[in-house]
Amino acid sequence: MKETKNFAPAGWHTITPRIVVNDPELFVDFLKNVFGATGEFQDTRPSVITIGDSQIMIGEAGARRPTTSFLYVYVADIDATYRRAGAAGVRVLEEPFDTHYGDRRCMFEDKWGNTWQIATHPDHSDAKPALDQA
Repeated sequence: MKETKNFAPAGWHTITPRIVVNDPELFVDFLKNVFGATGEFQDTRPSVITIGDSQIMIGEAGARRPTTSFLYVYVADIDATYRRAGAAGVRVLEEPFDTHYGDRRCMFEDKWGNTWQIATHPDHSDAKPALDQA
């Protein structure tokens, strides 16, 4: 078998979302308040922020245009996360509800134009993941 080398830094996945925004410090604060994210704003390089077991890079618009994303994020308590998002001033696109495939989910858009579909998955093995759901 061919030996493979790790081509990503330790702890990183092959794909890491990177969002470029105006006012990235405020965006990092939003992620911390709504999702309980960890990591600190960096003004000289992209901020690496952790939500659960995943990392996201946040960069300042300037030479680059701001980008928007559509992210599906699993959280421990969707209803509490939804309330924090509402307090942070998001635009609600979908209130929390129980899906036919098992996730309890909702959707909102932040003030930077990113769409967040957040969900809590029930703790049982017969539920189907939301791979093909809108």
